[in-house]
Amino acid sequence: MKRALFSIYVWMYYSILFAVFFLPILFTYIIGYPFDKYHKIPNRVLGMMAWCMVRATPGWKMDIQGVEKYDRSEPTIFIGNHESFLDIPLTFQLPWKMKWVVKKSMAFIPVMGWMVGLTGQLTIDRKSKSALKRLSNLVDPIKNLVPVMIFPEGTRSLDGKVKAFKNGAFLLAMEHGFKIQPLAIEGAHQALASGSKLFRTRAELKLRVLDAVDPGDFENMNALKEHCRNIIIDEVNRLKGI
Repeated sequence: MKRALFSIYVWMYYSILFAVFFLPILFTYIIGYPFDKYHKIPNRVLGMMAWCMVRATPGWKMDIQGVEKYDRSEPTIFIGNHESFLDIPLTFQLPWKMKWVVKKSMAFIPVMGWMVGLTGQLTIDRKSKSALKRLSNLVDPIKNLVPVMIFPEGTRSLDGKVKAFKNGAFLLAMEHGFKIQPLAIEGAHQALASGSKLFRTRAELKLRVLDAVDPGDFENMNALKEHCRNIIIDEVNRLKGI
């Protein structure tokens, strides 16, 4: 009963946040449209909303480490394991803002979908043959040092274990020489498991920025992909205490 009441509170709180932040995001999008090519300003406003989201309760503790490992002068693709709806607001706590690749269905959710468009995120249909082609839209912002965040599992893990990675991020990195910066996320599924609508009052949200990976060090895309997946799994297991 306590958990259900807490969950009602959090979802109501999130609904209020979406309502409150939509107009500032729309306003900054309109004002910045002539010069803000990658919608960085409304994306920063979205980051403020994400800051509020992960602070819904004092029982959620955050532990973020490794931010010094990111070199902002390098064109970079961030990748990470995906275990919860809260992964995105947690990753927004990093001291830089990224362009996100999100599933196309999010664009059809009222208010949330509008925010996705206004803040310049890229939507793709992962089941479509054109998904890889859509990722080519990320080349220009990455070259202009706007980092991109991709969850290569393609969807959230139901059990917290890291699933197989899809090819998109690694093909892009190999073709253009972009650095890959892995992120390891642990604990977000404790606060809200994938497929559940019930939040837990206590959780430890852990985020680790791992060393950048140079695709030029690998013979092929599969070797790069497996290396990145393995180091994320190793760090997730370490955070779990396995």
